[in-house]
Amino acid sequence: MSVSCSNEVPGLIARLDKLCYHHCGCSLPVDKPHAFVYFITISNSSDRTITLLGRKWVIENKDGNQLVIEGDKIVGETPRLAPGEQFSYNSMHVSSDDSIARGSFHGMDEFGHKVHVILPAFEMRVPRNGE
Repeated sequence: MSVSCSNEVPGLIARLDKLCYHHCGCSLPVDKPHAFVYFITISNSSDRTITLLGRKWVIENKDGNQLVIEGDKIVGETPRLAPGEQFSYNSMHVSSDDSIARGSFHGMDEFGHKVHVILPAFEMRVPRNGE
């Protein structure tokens, strides 16, 4: 029985373009009063077409607890990126305090090989008085 592994593809890159703290007031849950809006771009500078099928996030809170979020699609889409194309989107995360986000995206290349791209970790810091 052969096992199909997922590979990083040279030239397939995910990056955080912008991170904003958003104070939503009373519209947020009492236990998670802080909202962070993030803007991400996935660029395909490889030599093959990639279709992104899903994502996985690991959010580590200041207290050490982790939240793992996995799912099909990326903001409801399965982007198909030919060489030279990119996909940008934004989403948000709510939290009780400071946290660190680690993300990855997975999919298939035009030859049916499983691929993934890792988004470098980023910090979501709650603004304190004077910040």
